[in-house]
Amino acid sequence: MPSPPNRVRRALIFTLSALPLAGALPVHAAQVADTVRIGYQKSSTLLTIIKTRGTLEQLLAPLGIKVSWHEFANGLPLLEALNVGAIDVSADVADTVPVFAQAAGAKFTYLAQEAPSPSAQAIVVRAESPFKSVADLKGRKVAVTKATGSHYLLIAALEKAGLKFKDVDAAYLTPADGRAAFERGSVDAWVTWDPFLAAVQRQSKIRLLADGRRVANYQRYYLAASSFALAHPDVLAIVFEELRKAGRWVKSNPTQAGALLAPIWGLDAATVELANSRRSYDVRTVVVDQLKEQQRIADVFLSAGLLPKKVNVSAVALWKPKK
Repeated sequence: MPSPPNRVRRALIFTLSALPLAGALPVHAAQVADTVRIGYQKSSTLLTIIKTRGTLEQLLAPLGIKVSWHEFANGLPLLEALNVGAIDVSADVADTVPVFAQAAGAKFTYLAQEAPSPSAQAIVVRAESPFKSVADLKGRKVAVTKATGSHYLLIAALEKAGLKFKDVDAAYLTPADGRAAFERGSVDAWVTWDPFLAAVQRQSKIRLLADGRRVANYQRYYLAASSFALAHPDVLAIVFEELRKAGRWVKSNPTQAGALLAPIWGLDAATVELANSRRSYDVRTVVVDQLKEQQRIADVFLSAGLLPKKVNVSAVALWKPKK
């Protein structure tokens, strides 16, 4: 009988079949006592700003703690790395990702949550497309990244239009592959999130069929390995406060934030500003009542046959700052 970690890893790898890791990271790397290992992805705006400025390194140095940074292609491999002990803190991941990780038996703690940003993801079609509504996608091929917030948006939008997920031909693709397939006409629609959404809006002729408003709130979560959360609450308190500061700075200084992130993301500043305008970046602690949509997401994926088992999202630990 395989050990529990191996069962968890196999379950996560199943959901990751279309989502390879972006960078090389030793999966079973041992925790270094004086280092906090942070995983992030391209859309991790706030941690990218913090990393660029070096503020965590400055604040944690007096505690004898160093910081190492590890980039991933998207949220699910990030959570896999968190679960198997390769990183200690995960940057923001879409609300769907913790649900899939929990179903696979991962042990993590909710560190923080960004307030809803429903317009930061959308279903798009080419400008000349004959499709005028989500209902028109019945029987059509739609590119979507597996188990992401955009995956839930697609399911929820289809249900609102009176359709089921099986009524479309889903093509599970990474954001880069999804855009390529969309622009060459291999798929009829593409579901994606910012900054990928802002980039295709500004660089291609497209139309939005629907975004998340009144369909999917799109709340992003910051997570920590449960063992690290228990051992280093002081480190998490510093990370949390820096996230809040960075979030307020982005919203108060959109032009400066765009200029800072543009060369890092490989986008022009105006595209970055458009993407940032749709994200709340309002970082807050997580309370049980705020997990209601997480439970809805879990139930929807289970009903669609895409989640391996029913999960109780409130069973996950919540980090709380000291009063």
